[in-house]
Parts: sequence; structure tokens; C-alpha cells
Amino acid sequence: MKSIREIYKIGKGPSSSHTMGPERASHLFKNQHPEADSFRVILYGSLSKTGVGHGTDRVVREVLAPLPTEIVFSKEKLPGSHPNTMDFIALKDGLQTGFLRVESIGGGDIRVPGSALAETEDVYPENSFAEIADFCKWRYINTLSEYVEMTEGEEIWDYLMEVWMVMKQAIADGLEAEGTLPGGLNVQRKAKFLMEQSVPHHIPGLVEFQKIAAYAYAVAEQNAGNGTIVTAPTCGACGVLPAVLKYAQDTHGFTDEQVIRGLATAGIIGSLTKRNASISGAECGCQAEIGTACSMAAAALAELCGQNLDQVEYAAEVAMEHHLGLTCDPICGLVQIPCIERNAVAAMRAMNACNLSYFLTGSRNISYDMVCRAMKETGLNLSHQYKETSEGGLARIYSRRGNVGSPD
Repeated sequence: MKSIREIYKIGKGPSSSHTMGPERASHLFKNQHPEADSFRVILYGSLSKTGVGHGTDRVVREVLAPLPTEIVFSKEKLPGSHPNTMDFIALKDGLQTGFLRVESIGGGDIRVPGSALAETEDVYPENSFAEIADFCKWRYINTLSEYVEMTEGEEIWDYLMEVWMVMKQAIADGLEAEGTLPGGLNVQRKAKFLMEQSVPHHIPGLVEFQKIAAYAYAVAEQNAGNGTIVTAPTCGACGVLPAVLKYAQDTHGFTDEQVIRGLATAGIIGSLTKRNASISGAECGCQAEIGTACSMAAAALAELCGQNLDQVEYAAEVAMEHHLGLTCDPICGLVQIPCIERNAVAAMRAMNACNLSYFLTGSRNISYDMVCRAMKETGLNLSHQYKETSEGGLARIYSRRGNVGSPD
């Protein structure tokens, strides 16, 4: 299994698979072909259908500049390929001098079919939660954060502290920002508005929800506005984990050093899901993005609250189980509706999953490995219309009627 550094990538939104991945692929190809005087890039699948909304064409042209680049939004289907596939063609004097097919597999990572190019080495010998739990029990390791430190070394804490500082800054910046998000949907930023509302304390849970929702909205809106965020595990789901951790720090007084222990635990859950299922909305729907983020946040909170390894696993399992089947249907291909709101809802669900794990771990029947496998099977069986193509669900209804709330 890869380092948890692969789950947490600092960069600009709005999409890890549609902007971060293609950006990385463009740099790779450009460096390989200094002889080129122009490029052609062909986008397939979800990259083609929602690339404009996500800014794929923009970021590719920016990286390959100043050379002219033709972007082709292809309708061709590539059987057996990842939904986020792109072809790079280098040209000199009108003749092809190079070719590279790249798959943007989620979380900003890329894969070159048939090659280890651009892939990092495995860091963890264990590849399932069951294997990790057995190892930890054998070595008397009590927490996943200890397991991370043992495997990745003490230097991982410096990286996670940087990640946490960027997460907190995204919350702070998002709470100050106002105005309309780019893209043409005229979506107003709501984080600051949420935070400034006067809340009646006699309504149970409302104060808690206000803060968590405001934090989640803040980060998700920063992402949608092309601001700097951390993938956790993706750009589209980047608000869930920071919201839960910041609320926990506010209410329980956890130090930054304690919080990054939670980040380490969350990183293991994200890495397991990425290896054994998917974190790509184009491949497995939003359950792979928001579902994974919710599991990461629930596990992180369980660690911070002193729950044992079994409880941490159960928290992650509950969080994922109740996102199974969640579709990815961004309106106009933008990471705004329903994506931003989902971050807030998933953050609250992570809190609930952690609370359930405290009481019910001893009675559980489902492991995290099982629910992870179920998520993958569910995602692969979902119609392509519900996997980030903006061809089904809310995206279809909105484009058909042209406004929110229209009846069928």
C-alpha cells in the first residue's frame, strides 16, 4: 500500500481527477518531448463530458504553454480503460513525435497503462484492515497513528502538520470569502453566512451543526473557487475531514500535534480504500469520494477520542456503509451542486458513525474490508450516467428544466 502522502495532496481545486491529475500528466509529457512545437490532447469519458466545468482544458493548456495545444473532447468509448483517460500527442512540423496514454485515477494520481511510470513505491506491506489489525495486535500497537509512524518514520509528522495548517487556512479563508462561485451557476458562497447566524440554543444539535457545516462549506467553497486545499481523499470531498477535526479541536481542546494523529489514522483508511476499491467519482460514483472522506473523518475522530482499533474500524465501516450507492451527478460538471452541501452532511454523518462505534462495536457483523469491497462492486455496476458524467440525476434534471426545483 502507498504512503498516506498520496492521499493528502496540497493544491488548487476544483477537481483532483480533472485538474490535478491532468496537470501532473501534462508536466510529465511536456518534459518527455522538448522537441515538440505543438501538442494535441484527447479527453475521453468523464474528462471529455465534464472537462470544461472542471477546468481540464484550462489547466492542460496552462502547463503546455507557450506551445499551441489542441484539446479534443472525444465521444469515443475506450473499453477496459479508466473513465478518466487522456491521450497526449507531441507534434513537430505537423508530424507526430510522441504519444502517451494516461489515466487520472483520482486524488490527483495518474497511471500509465502497462508502465510503472509516474507511480510511487509501496510503503506498507499490509493491504487490508484485517492485515493491519493483525500486525498491530502482534506488535502491541494500539493505534493506527502509531502504525503509521512505525512504517513511515517520524518525518511523516512534519508533512501532516503542513497538511493540517493548509486545511485550517482553507477554513479561515472560506469563512471570510463572499460572492459568487465561478462557473455560471450563480452559486453564492454560504460559509460565512452560516457562521454568522444567531442560533437558538433550545434546538438540539443546531449549534454543533452550524459550526461543522460552516467549516465544511468553507473548504468546499474554496475548492470550487480554485483556492488552495488538501485532497482528503479528493478535491470534491475535501471539506469533510477538516470540518470534523477543526470542530473536535474547538470543542475538546486537542492540540495540533494530537490532531495530526487523527490525520494519520484517516490517511490509512483513505489509502486502503484507494487500493482496494476507488476514490474516483468517475469510476465508482460519489460513494468513492464523499463515502471515503466520511470514513476517514469518522476514523480520525475515533482515534482522537481514545477509541480502540476495533472501534476505529467500525466507525469507518459505518460511515462508508451508509454512503453505498451514492451517485456522482454534478450539475454542469461543476464541483458545486450537490458537492458542497454533501461535504457538510457527510461531516455530520462522520460524527454519528464515531458515536455509534463507541456503543456497538462488539455487536458488529461487517468489517471495513467487506464494505470497501461492496463499495467497489456497487460503483462498477452503477450506470455511467451516475458517475461524474453529468448525464443523470440532478445534472440531467437541471439541464432539462434549466432551473432548480422544476417538477418532472
